[in-house]
Amino acid sequence: MRVSATAVTVLAAAFANLTVACGPAGSETLTVYSGRSEELIAPLIAQFENATGVDVAVRYGDSAELAATILEEGPNSPADVFLAQDPASIGAVALAGLLSKLDDALVDRVPERFSDSEGRWVGISGRARVLVYDTTRVDPAELPASEDDLTSPTWAGRVAIAPTNGSFLAFVAAKLLHDGEQVTLEWLKAMKSGGAPTYSKNSVIVAAVDDGETDAGLVNHYYLFRRIAEEGDVVVANHFFAADTAASLVMPSGVGLIVHSDATGGGNRLIEFLLSREAQLYFAAKTFEYPLASGVAAHPDLPPLDTISMPDLDLSRLAEVLGRATDLVAEAGLL
Repeated sequence: MRVSATAVTVLAAAFANLTVACGPAGSETLTVYSGRSEELIAPLIAQFENATGVDVAVRYGDSAELAATILEEGPNSPADVFLAQDPASIGAVALAGLLSKLDDALVDRVPERFSDSEGRWVGISGRARVLVYDTTRVDPAELPASEDDLTSPTWAGRVAIAPTNGSFLAFVAAKLLHDGEQVTLEWLKAMKSGGAPTYSKNSVIVAAVDDGETDAGLVNHYYLFRRIAEEGDVVVANHFFAADTAASLVMPSGVGLIVHSDATGGGNRLIEFLLSREAQLYFAAKTFEYPLASGVAAHPDLPPLDTISMPDLDLSRLAEVLGRATDLVAEAGLL
């Protein structure tokens, strides 16, 4: 899938004209622990504050580390809302009984597969796993149907991975749930023995493919869009896997209310705002993610969300197996 630099620019510019429909409604305070970066989330928080009159204090950090902090703080946590990069981190907080059940009206705004099965968190934006590849060095006819094809001699040493990255570990956790432990370990060992180049994170992989260092890499789809926004024309394209395996995983960024919060009113308003048309268009235009609330289209250069062959998984369970998935990556010699 080739992405137009012009389309990226036009969609990003369109967001600048959006405004929030609701107006201020009195002073309130809210503490948010955010696993999404300040660069991406601060503009949304400011827009929410201006529209509602709610004062928001945000603690930014790694999603897994913030989840561990909430677990350690327990009932003494100052957090009212947890905004996580991935379902595994927020799932760990939910499993510990530290998230309140959300109103059905909020959860029902997104497809069921992108929320906690017990309604304790809801997805607000989605990241699809893809194979990013060099269009000058990879024949589209040889693009794989699933990640299992990447262990063939054809792809030996040509597909980069980021073993320490959270999204790769979540993919491994999904593969563990979908295919079982033995198959997952064998796949990891095959990638290791096949000489898969390793990098620190997704953005570095996309840059490496664009610079000719490697032919392809497993990443989240939106890193290509960010590369285009930074560099203009690129030789890279996204390949969405045809098979409904772990490599076709669409991971939601989730948000939930801390069970001990005294600011549930403001917390619910923030979640409602994050699922509003304005915020969902922001995710499409500024972070190049999939909007998850119904009625909001994704970037025009992305395949519609309902056309992606996603595996049939309960994303709430990723938290249960993430530790074991990390162990398997280490056992395969990739850590």
